[in-house]
Amino acid sequence: MRYILAFLCTLFFALPIPASAAATKFEVTGWIPYWRSATGTADVLPHLSKLTEVNPFVYTIKSDGTLLDNGKLDEEPWKSFIAEAKRQKVRVIPTIMTSNSELLHEILSSQKKRIALEDRIAKLVKDNGFDGIDIDFEGKKAADKDYFSTFLKGLYQRMGNKWVMCTIESRTPNDSRYYGTTVPPDATIYANDFIAINKYCDRVRIMAYDQQTVDLQLAAKAASSSELYAPVADPAWVEKVVNLAAKNIKKNKILIGVPTYGYEYDVTAYEGKEYIYDILWTFNPGYAIPLAAQYGITPQRNGTGEMYFTYTPAATSSDPVSLGPNSAFLAAAGAALYADTYNSHLNFRMMVWSDAYSVKTKIDLAKKLGVRGISIFKLDGGQDPAIWGVLEGVKK
Repeated sequence: MRYILAFLCTLFFALPIPASAAATKFEVTGWIPYWRSATGTADVLPHLSKLTEVNPFVYTIKSDGTLLDNGKLDEEPWKSFIAEAKRQKVRVIPTIMTSNSELLHEILSSQKKRIALEDRIAKLVKDNGFDGIDIDFEGKKAADKDYFSTFLKGLYQRMGNKWVMCTIESRTPNDSRYYGTTVPPDATIYANDFIAINKYCDRVRIMAYDQQTVDLQLAAKAASSSELYAPVADPAWVEKVVNLAAKNIKKNKILIGVPTYGYEYDVTAYEGKEYIYDILWTFNPGYAIPLAAQYGITPQRNGTGEMYFTYTPAATSSDPVSLGPNSAFLAAAGAALYADTYNSHLNFRMMVWSDAYSVKTKIDLAKKLGVRGISIFKLDGGQDPAIWGVLEGVKK
């Protein structure tokens, strides 16, 4: 009996462990944009060990369906960077991005053009020794949903052992998106088929950022407490987005998109504590900090875990109400008081951005939800430098 048990134990431990039974490692991936190739690669290079995968954000689709390498990956600094990433066994998977709806419709709805694009992408990956490709087709028409699924199926079949990664838009639950309003009849008509995406994509990166005011339920809650609310990515909203996607996409494929940038808004305060937010532009944290210092303002952390402050531009310093030099909450209250008192409105600026702490909240959320990991947009040397300390030891 002893010998039989010994034999069975030996046999058991000799058997291969299925991938599904192996411990799931938390993954950290990051996009490096072509418009900041030099600073992005230089910033990421010393920290490659903290990443599972790097995504050169370089390829776009030309009008004839061919691919344009905006970053020149066969030249420096990319050439040395990619070589070092491979040496450290960090996946190198470039992104193909387009938001040209008409071009996508023209290609995806044509069998000939669709197949040509599938072949072109597969050849690109294999000829250059990339580990896979990241598909980021934004702004697709709902009419192209099935065509896009067919494209992913064809690409998946052509890629062999190479990775097919899919970057998709966030989807807010309708009861939150249309909170307090009537849900329109076309609210459930989408351009992405989550079931097909789950089937043909090895990883699914959800762009859980650029939230702004899309979640009316959370916006109403903030307004009830006079809180300014136009976040880049509130963890409460991100959780809703991920839970909705996870109904059709396996959690071990999902990566939460995490922003490292911010928005500047022109905010109009009306009576009744109503605020209208008009985006002026996006920015890196390195722009916000000096501006706050210029105006003698101390940025604060808001209820979403992001940094923010408000100010009135120097050109409008004659405004008849002080917004307070150190408190964004007081600024909002002051503007609202002016609007109520004079039955008018008042404008001021608000800057809100994601810093290292904000990234940490998304890492904690990803682990809480049990998804595969996070995908950072973007690593270009302009993000909060403390992010690298946050990522220390996260990839396990």
